[in-house]
Amino acid sequence: MKYKLKLKDPVYIVTAFFVILLIIILALTACAQGEKREYLRLHIRANSNSASDQDVKYEVRDAVVNYLSPLLSDVTDFNQALLTAEENLPALEELASRVLEENGFDYGAKVRLAREEFPARTYGSVTLPDGVYDALIIELGSGTGDNWWCVAFPPLCFVSEDGEFAYKSLIAELWRKYID
Repeated sequence: MKYKLKLKDPVYIVTAFFVILLIIILALTACAQGEKREYLRLHIRANSNSASDQDVKYEVRDAVVNYLSPLLSDVTDFNQALLTAEENLPALEELASRVLEENGFDYGAKVRLAREEFPARTYGSVTLPDGVYDALIIELGSGTGDNWWCVAFPPLCFVSEDGEFAYKSLIAELWRKYID
């Protein structure tokens, strides 16, 4: 006698339940992994809140962004971005200190990588929740003034000529790179 599986059969129902459960678990795991992104934040802390210290902070920012942009433009992996930043710590410190000196400031700069707490921040359509992030920290002098921060990897924003944020799309940049 042949056994035919019917939709109301308990074996079918239990098997279907476990298959659906497995699909849901795999989908949730894939979504969770897809949402888990690693970011390298760039944080420049001014010496103080005086107008001159705030102005020079933006001079340092422009020089650092101009230096880092070509180094990180082809990087697609967080660990490579972190390694690139680490390898360039002395050059970044020298660059920031030189910009300070050229603008008449003798307090110098300190550059380091650290994991620090950041508040939630929105960059265009991307919102990074508050939490602990890897960061490239540039302290100008005492580093106690207002700061400027952004995301160096993936490159979510860079500064335009007028000091406003200019949002970049990594996908659009890669498209232009390989199509143009």
